[in-house]
Amino acid sequence: MTKTPIAILISGRGSNMNALIEACAQPDYPARIALVLSNNPDAPGLETARAAGLDVMAIDHRKFPKDRESHERAVDAALVQAGVEIICLAGYMRVLTPYLVGRWHGKMLNIHPSLLPAYPGLDTHARALAAGDTEHGCTVHLVTDGVDEGPILRQARVKVLADDTAQSLAARVLQQEHVLYPAALSDYLSRR
Repeated sequence: MTKTPIAILISGRGSNMNALIEACAQPDYPARIALVLSNNPDAPGLETARAAGLDVMAIDHRKFPKDRESHERAVDAALVQAGVEIICLAGYMRVLTPYLVGRWHGKMLNIHPSLLPAYPGLDTHARALAAGDTEHGCTVHLVTDGVDEGPILRQARVKVLADDTAQSLAARVLQQEHVLYPAALSDYLSRR
């Protein structure tokens, strides 16, 4: 089986990255991880990826003050050098410029902790609770210029419980994220 080379972009611990690492290790999974890249050289997920035997790189965004596009050009060059065909954002905490989004149009996926189009951006669990929602969840979508606005590929739902806090709801949603992301990526690659 020919496996599509992907990159995983992280900023922190990379729990969704771990789910993708496990999936890609399966012989029948259609992707392989060519690079794990972070904008944060201290991201704990980089050590996790190294321990899994993956190529890792950090391109510190702080070395490009007030110039997001220059940072993204360096990221793009690393992705091209690694032979990446698809990017998976997994807790990559950067708002992307039209440069990188345009370069990877239709080839960049993100996972977001809400049932988009509800609650783009941050603090999704607290916002769902404040609104009195009876269900919440997560979404894998293609990345476009708008924050969390791209075409939805797949979603997973969880019930909101009467005694939920933002933390308890987040924990249940995260469990679903770890199942959803590998499944959505596999579906997406099979349709390419």
